[in-house]
Amino acid sequence: MATAAQKITLSSSRDIPFNKLVLSQSNVRRIKAGVSIDDLAVSIARRGLIQSLHVRPVLDADGQETGMFEVPAGGRRYQALAILVKQKRLAKTAPVPCVVGDAASGILMEEISFAENDERVPPHPLDQYRAFQTMCDKGMTEEDIAAAFLIDVNVVKQRLRLASISPVLLDIYAEDGIELKQLMAFTVSQDHTRQEQVWAAIKDGWQKEPWQIRRMLTETAVRASDKRAVFVGIDAYEAAGGYVLRDLFEDDNGGWLQDPVLLDRLVGEKLKTIAEDIAGDGWKWVEIAANFPYGYNDGLRELVGTTADLTDEERAAREALRDEHDRLEAEYAEADDLPDEIDQRLGEIEQALDAFEQRPATYDPAEIARAGVFVSIDRDGDLVVDRGYVRPQDEAPVAIDGEESNDDPDDVASEVGANATIQRAVITVGGQPAEPEEDDEEDVIKPLPERLVIELTAHRSLALRDAVGANPHVALTAFLHKLVRDTFQRTSTSGASLQASVNHVFFREQGKDLADAPYARSVTQRHEDWNADIPADDDALWDWLAVLDDTSRLALLAHCVAYGVNALYERPNPHSATGISQAALDRRMAEADRLARSTGLDMVDAGFRPTVENYLGRVTKPRILAAVREGAGERAAQLVAHLKKGDMAVEAERLLADTGWLPEPLRLGDLDGDQVMTQTDADGGDDTALPDFLAVDDDEEDPADIEEDEQEIIAAE
Repeated sequence: MATAAQKITLSSSRDIPFNKLVLSQSNVRRIKAGVSIDDLAVSIARRGLIQSLHVRPVLDADGQETGMFEVPAGGRRYQALAILVKQKRLAKTAPVPCVVGDAASGILMEEISFAENDERVPPHPLDQYRAFQTMCDKGMTEEDIAAAFLIDVNVVKQRLRLASISPVLLDIYAEDGIELKQLMAFTVSQDHTRQEQVWAAIKDGWQKEPWQIRRMLTETAVRASDKRAVFVGIDAYEAAGGYVLRDLFEDDNGGWLQDPVLLDRLVGEKLKTIAEDIAGDGWKWVEIAANFPYGYNDGLRELVGTTADLTDEERAAREALRDEHDRLEAEYAEADDLPDEIDQRLGEIEQALDAFEQRPATYDPAEIARAGVFVSIDRDGDLVVDRGYVRPQDEAPVAIDGEESNDDPDDVASEVGANATIQRAVITVGGQPAEPEEDDEEDVIKPLPERLVIELTAHRSLALRDAVGANPHVALTAFLHKLVRDTFQRTSTSGASLQASVNHVFFREQGKDLADAPYARSVTQRHEDWNADIPADDDALWDWLAVLDDTSRLALLAHCVAYGVNALYERPNPHSATGISQAALDRRMAEADRLARSTGLDMVDAGFRPTVENYLGRVTKPRILAAVREGAGERAAQLVAHLKKGDMAVEAERLLADTGWLPEPLRLGDLDGDQVMTQTDADGGDDTALPDFLAVDDDEEDPADIEEDEQEIIAAE
């Protein structure tokens, strides 16, 4: 026969005047911990008494209640109320909510006191963050929250910074899968995808320290202590639109600059401005770089200049500065720390004295006319100007008998002075002209710029996305291929329970014309059409999908799968576990080719045309000529070869418009890895691909036609 469970009776609660309460000596809390009594009093004054006191009647010697009650659990709250009574903010007879225990109970008051303190669980930090976030959403400022909870405002900022962490990682943290110190390290980046990639890379390894997480998340950023950042200045970088990410949890030495491209541009612009000022002194060339390689001045003759003597006024100023420096050092020799204003003044004096010692030398005008200057930055971010180097090809002529020519230096100097307004220093960046001279371009086809390749492959990725989205059969095959690979080959299993997902690939670097491409408009239109029909509610979406006809389901599947297409070129990173390896990049491009072949994608048919904006204006003249030669034939290339680069690019756009020519990154690779040419071969092309005024048969033209055609060509230029 089952025994019935004994029912319990909870202690009653009632309001008891404060002057009827006394602190029990059975309270086990003896050591101060947590919020101070004064802070607790402030909290009660703001929010009221959130938790009742636990009390027991005080009995006399005969076991009768005296009307007084002792407090074994809630002693800190009682003391906080006493402070409010003393401050006359609470009446002595104010009713206090209490839970009244049974005085005849066999449970010791010490047990109740200990259980009341021991069973209290502080809120999870994630709950604290979410509470702070909700308060912010409802209008409270960070300062208001800090004041309400009597904490430093930086603590509030730190908790709110957790908003920058991926929800996936927050869920793992809620299940104790990540330590708080590791989670805080992820706040140095706001890229959720990158955060998840880093966690996937380290979660099963032994190296999961916060510094390792920060290093992996900021490897593409630039520290504020970097010499380039010091040279430009954080204020100038932020004024130009740059963003500095700061770590609220650790000392970050000023944070990380998130836009290295912008920083390098600002460095180049500042160095170029300085170089232009130096060029005004008559130097033949000025080369600028943030870093010059070791031995950059090997093989160059260094000029020996003379430093002008100081004037009497300059000598007096220098001696006065030295005297002041010695006086201040003697006055504060015994001080452990210098006052800020004295330390600043000593620094100013030292800089002024250095300026006297490091005055630029003066050189012979004849030597300046054939010499140059290197302008760079030292490790501390200070400007370095290294003047007076002569390249071998700029040396003075040498007579046949081996002796230098007997040109009178005075004549040379006067000639330099006469032509001073004609010669202009050539400013170069890394050995290349800061503003390239079109006529000086070498007749060499150089590799395409990396940024241009990335932008071109963004075109191909979007065109592939459109092609896959319009081809359910290929999309389903690609999706099943992903599922089978995950299921049977046991690749990464991070993510949702199904482990089948599409990561929407965004194009961080793209040309201005990408959004106007036909395939971009097609993808956008298809997405908008589906979005208009898809229910917002999750349950309604399931029901809607369940009754969708098979044709529509396949079309929607194809559209969703297409958003995961990634044919972008990225720079391989062989020295780190992050980024993409060369093998992974090769596989990406090979799979993109497979998708292109399967969908029948042809970038020409998709609507891509080489223009000045997306290609021709971004490459060198030899590459423009090579494109015209491949697409329109050798004859067309010869007709535009004499043009300046800007005009050549415009004319090349017209010549290539209907030829089907594509830049190399957009050509479809064949099964052997070579790129298939889709344009007319340079040697085998016919003249019908040329405009009418260029497509004249040699056997039928007469002088009048030739003259008329030449006039038309000139007009086209």
